[in-house]
Amino acid sequence: MTVWDWIAVAGYFVVLIVVGVQTMRKVSNPDDFAVAGNRIIWPVFFGSLAAAFLGGGASLGVAGATMRDGYVYMFAFFAFGIQTVLVGLFVAPKLKRYLGAHTLGDVMDAHYGKPARLVTGGLSILLCTGILGAQALAIGTVVNATLDIPPTPAILIGMTVTVLYSAAGGAWAVIQTDLLQFVFLGILIPVTLLIGLHAVGGPSALLDALPADHLSVLGDYSLMKFVGLFAAFLLGETLVPPYAQRTFSTPDSSHARKGFVTAGIFSFFFYFIAASIGAVALVLYPDIDPDSALPTVVTNLMPVGLLGLLVAALLAVVMSTASSYLNSSAVVFTDDLYRPLTKQEPSARKRLNMERGLSVLVGAGATLFALTVPSIVDALLYSYTLWAPTMIVPLLGAVVFGIRSAPAALSGIASGAVVTVVWQWVLGSPFGLDGLIPGVVANLVVFSAVAVATNKKYPRRAEPSTQPSLNNTGVA
Repeated sequence: MTVWDWIAVAGYFVVLIVVGVQTMRKVSNPDDFAVAGNRIIWPVFFGSLAAAFLGGGASLGVAGATMRDGYVYMFAFFAFGIQTVLVGLFVAPKLKRYLGAHTLGDVMDAHYGKPARLVTGGLSILLCTGILGAQALAIGTVVNATLDIPPTPAILIGMTVTVLYSAAGGAWAVIQTDLLQFVFLGILIPVTLLIGLHAVGGPSALLDALPADHLSVLGDYSLMKFVGLFAAFLLGETLVPPYAQRTFSTPDSSHARKGFVTAGIFSFFFYFIAASIGAVALVLYPDIDPDSALPTVVTNLMPVGLLGLLVAALLAVVMSTASSYLNSSAVVFTDDLYRPLTKQEPSARKRLNMERGLSVLVGAGATLFALTVPSIVDALLYSYTLWAPTMIVPLLGAVVFGIRSAPAALSGIASGAVVTVVWQWVLGSPFGLDGLIPGVVANLVVFSAVAVATNKKYPRRAEPSTQPSLNNTGVA
């Protein structure tokens, strides 16, 4: 890298910190820190949401897995885009019925009571910390491959900057920096593919150079392995806390729907670009570690002056997701774990200070996790296994169908967790099927059976929007 490239990277970090510091003036209460005052219109929501979920897994992870396994991994990852569009059409608008909500714990409490809120809070923290760890690992991979800095100090530097602006400015800072990062990834990552295609001799030369199984729908995956991965990406990040929090930040259901659907459609194009960069890396640099596919292409092919911007773009892709999960973790801990268990309601100032302090603590925990997992994709899949089998069914039951049975929610969560653990780690994933699928099925069966059995005691409430607001316990 030249001096100008280093200046571009350093300038990017400085801009992020400045945004965080300046945004502190806008953050005067927990509403500003958690949901940006409910003033995020759909174009801003689209850019912020896209930047949040197009992180290390969707960029470095897809590129690396495609280099290793072929486009089959991209086809499996398309499940995430399908899920995002479906949530935008049928679920996200309904979340805006929960007036005053900051977290999914507010939704669970309104339907199933405080115990469900506490369980949701605990699982949300575990999920967010795991995915944060994946992003921290991706930061280390990018910096190590492009700047030749060892992974451990690279992770520490990248996460420190992320924690600084997230803790300072909350959701306002996260959303503003997400938009900046969205511009970086939306322009410079496709430029990387174009330069890579030129280096291999064009699209037809790339196709000729790739192994045949890298171009097939299933590659060398068994059908069961493909189904398991597809299900993991379809359900693993459905209604996860940061995306729900983004939805609560919009002014109404129309903005929530448009933002989600547009982000989902955009994701298909981004996944194809990331996967194709992985294919370019296989042709040009077949001996590198797959997780380094994207940064290696950037480092070796970008012209002087543009390299620094593209390194910043890679960091933007990862840090946008990391900051979203960091902010969400702090808000979830305060609203869904601390407030329900304390006898005295904390003041707005105390809650704001807690959320800022927790951003630092969660960032430290995610950094430690990043130093223990073998790869970015592994970190993501570990996290998905915690969330989908436990939370998806009761959340959809509440938001879409208005179910209010606390026994149904708690028994469904417990059964999904037990079946997943037994299937995945006790039985060793029989038939090559990931434990996420039988866990979700068990949750659905138990939840539905108990909901029907307790229907008279817990009648459905289809219109939570009639609640004027949510108080400390999430009930009007």
